[in-house]
Amino acid sequence: MKLAIISGSHRLESQSERISQVLAKRVLELSLFDSVEILSLAGNPLPHWDESIWRGDEQWQARLAPWKQKLKEADALIVVAPEWSGMVPAGLKNFFLLFGTAELGHKPALITAISAGQGGAYPVVELRTSSYKNCRICYLPDHVIVRHVGQVFTGEDPEGDKHLQDRVDYCLKLLKAYSTGLQHVRDSGVVDHKTFRNGM
Repeated sequence: MKLAIISGSHRLESQSERISQVLAKRVLELSLFDSVEILSLAGNPLPHWDESIWRGDEQWQARLAPWKQKLKEADALIVVAPEWSGMVPAGLKNFFLLFGTAELGHKPALITAISAGQGGAYPVVELRTSSYKNCRICYLPDHVIVRHVGQVFTGEDPEGDKHLQDRVDYCLKLLKAYSTGLQHVRDSGVVDHKTFRNGM
């Protein structure tokens, strides 16, 4: 089974990307997925949506093709979302405009929110509220919030990291279980995105 991690920060050398690497390494250590692909939004590799995407614009098709392929192959996802002024970054919201049911539909996803301070709850709420409707991504009931991100998983305080590591391990194992279950849903023949194109 394959896992894709979406590192949702536009910034180069971001904490989101560092945590994405930590999660990828842990997934492989626990032998939960056969492969892990990190898809980073650093440097804005995906320009903001415009109408030409729906008209089959060749530049858009070329730009999105590798991302679409990797997302289609994924059995599960982790969405790493930094909190910028209490919000999810624009590039991550844009991601959910560019990719839909073909890439994300009925696949489990673990929200991992990142905060430099005591925050981190707002990205969880925002993603659960406004990112899933048409793409049909299935967020796990559990999520991870990494607070004071600059001070965790640095190797300097293994004891201090233990509770968060236990939580991460639990959520990663849960994600694997959901990925197995939702594979049956996708294979069931019940899913009908042609008739029911929108989530409501």
